[in-house]
Amino acid sequence: MIQRVQITIRGAVQGVGFRPFICRLATGMGLPGWVMNSSRGVVIEAEGSKPQLDGFLLRIEKEKPPRSFIQSLEFSFLDPVGFGRFEIRPSNDDGPLTALVLPDIASCPDCVRELFDPSNRRYLYPFTNCTNCGPRFTIIESLPYDRAKTTMKAFGMCESCREEYENPLDRRFHAQPNACPVCGPHLELWDGTGKVQSRGHTALLEAADAIRDGKTVAVKGLGGFHLMVAAENEGAVARLRERKHREEKPFALMVPSLEAIQADCQVSEMEERLLLSPESPIVLLRRKSQISNLKFQIAPSVAPGNPYLGIMLPYTPLHHLLMAELGSPVVATSGNNSDEPICTDEYEALNRLGGIADLSLVHNRPIVRHVDDSVVRVMMGRELVLRRARGYAPLPIRLKEPAPAVLAVGGHLKNTVALTAGNNIFISQHIGDLETREAFEAFRKVIASFRSLYNTQPEQIVCDLHPDYPSARYAHDRGLPLTAVQHHFAHVASCMAENELEGPVLGVSWDGTGYGPDGTIWGGEFLLTDADGYRRVASLRTFRLPGGPAAVKEPRRTAAGLLYEILGGRLFDREDLAPLRSFAASERNVLRTMLDREVHSPRTSSAGRLFDAVASIVGLRQRVSFEGQAAMELEFAIGDDRTEAAYPFQISNLKFQMDERLIIDWEPMMSGILDDVRRDVPVSRISAQFHNTLAEVIVEVAKRVGEERVVLTGGCFQNQYLTERTVRRLETEGLRPYWHQRVPPNDGGIALGQAWVALREDRAVKNLVKAGPPNAEAVR
Repeated sequence: MIQRVQITIRGAVQGVGFRPFICRLATGMGLPGWVMNSSRGVVIEAEGSKPQLDGFLLRIEKEKPPRSFIQSLEFSFLDPVGFGRFEIRPSNDDGPLTALVLPDIASCPDCVRELFDPSNRRYLYPFTNCTNCGPRFTIIESLPYDRAKTTMKAFGMCESCREEYENPLDRRFHAQPNACPVCGPHLELWDGTGKVQSRGHTALLEAADAIRDGKTVAVKGLGGFHLMVAAENEGAVARLRERKHREEKPFALMVPSLEAIQADCQVSEMEERLLLSPESPIVLLRRKSQISNLKFQIAPSVAPGNPYLGIMLPYTPLHHLLMAELGSPVVATSGNNSDEPICTDEYEALNRLGGIADLSLVHNRPIVRHVDDSVVRVMMGRELVLRRARGYAPLPIRLKEPAPAVLAVGGHLKNTVALTAGNNIFISQHIGDLETREAFEAFRKVIASFRSLYNTQPEQIVCDLHPDYPSARYAHDRGLPLTAVQHHFAHVASCMAENELEGPVLGVSWDGTGYGPDGTIWGGEFLLTDADGYRRVASLRTFRLPGGPAAVKEPRRTAAGLLYEILGGRLFDREDLAPLRSFAASERNVLRTMLDREVHSPRTSSAGRLFDAVASIVGLRQRVSFEGQAAMELEFAIGDDRTEAAYPFQISNLKFQMDERLIIDWEPMMSGILDDVRRDVPVSRISAQFHNTLAEVIVEVAKRVGEERVVLTGGCFQNQYLTERTVRRLETEGLRPYWHQRVPPNDGGIALGQAWVALREDRAVKNLVKAGPPNAEAVR
């Protein structure tokens, strides 16, 4: 007997060739009916016998397109209506928007082959794509995902492209960005005034020539501009640093091939998979040490003093063509001035990048929203995302049940935002540090874009506890019910949400700075977290930061504040100490006055500042030019030293009014470090023992607290040696460590944690209402 099945599929099912897949599957099985995109996802109706329809349902799950994933598949059997054939129907945008927007996808092997095939009509065409690859998030204006709702609507398809688009057997069947040289976007090379120098492939060839000649070229790509220079040209790289006002922070590289990367860097199986993945992120790779045998001589200014390089492969047709023409690595850094968002529009780039780029290689496909390159490293044999953007955003964290609409606005540095809609928490692309007017405007635009894309009006807004963060001020000005979440609690919650953890965990939340409810600067925290909120069960002993914010940029100040806790005024007689030697006599007098009088010297428990202090004391770094620089160099200093030794430390009980917690006293460790510095122990050994000590601190606190599950989060756990050492030691002691994977451990994960806390508190209140009059202490 013939029946009709009605199917609704939610998840990442738009922009991945799902409708063409369904059409081919149903046609091959002889099932008439239809499929269409809707605001909910994909809706299907098909008619056939019950065994045929059962087989159809099973094959959908088993054979779905590789870039898709199904969150839910709901179906019901109905009476047949007599369909004649199977077809793709026009999209229906009625109802709530619950379909997932896919990230942009790196060029697939089929499109790359066509790109370099002289007999193919897309030979050397820099906007080649198909249902398996190409732009998605950066061109979508609204859902459901159809060409008319993307920036490709301005490019009418030629007859050949239309035939591909309408052919169920073609790889470009319903590929929304489908285009060719006849009907699609095109390239132009502009000089510094916007005057067109050349067009088409000639523009690309001339851009390559300019890069070879040492010029800086701004290249409009998928989610914005890159600034490109030849990576082997020290003069060009140094000039780019000077123009971009970026002193020492490492530049990313784009390298022509995997083989070229493997010639100069150590590449594990997992790192190779990431480089070749559809996400195609920047991957942090360790350089090979045999300098004379390297294929390319990367300029020292690319990543000064850094044993790692951030490397990506070409991920768009434009990049493939440019890299094939050059045949050597280029610096491919974000097209912006320091502390500003990446440029997305060619006319905006003329203004903002005019003092940096000599030429601009542009195209006329508009970019809806800026998306930087993602940054990933491999830790404990799995990926750890450090910057979540292209290839990853805006894929959500799935919730177990529908949630109210909550907007979380993140922190101050490495800002992202998060928005709940239905069963999902959508996390935005990396926005950056909210230090400038341009960055804050980008923050506002991302929020507006998210609200529009998912047609969601937030019922509640969540921010950091710090009242002076621009993101927090924005939240306070919205007039919505507001929840302020403590910074380190948000870190722990972010890792819990990603790892789907419920119930009690011990959160180890270590970073540089976070505003504490007591008005001090937190950063070395152990938070016992459960359904009622969190309790600060342990923290690092505090020390002063003379000069406040100035100490963040001068590890020598942090070292002075920490050493003052041990030595008092005797510190200023210690000419043998590197931090003191770096100050002029007049500066020392000011420093001593601040510390003696406790003026402009806030107290902190920050683990990140502890790293800075040690880096200064061992003579590695007295000033920094970017966040985390001193801590990175301290990690790199370990080199191949694999000592098991650790310094001593003490743990004591603090009981003061309502505050009862363990205090980790670093003074025995610092005394040991000072002794080793005086005895000229190699910095590699001191650094290894310092890291080992921190791992032992975590293990000891976890054992004393008695919680088996330990969450490692915060910017300090970007440190590979610290994280891997801690994980192994916890596992050896029978404890269960958890750490981040696809959500950054740094402040890029804060927004997710804020949203998760707000939703949990909302659920707790509802449960209390059901149970009767609440106990106020149980709500938070």
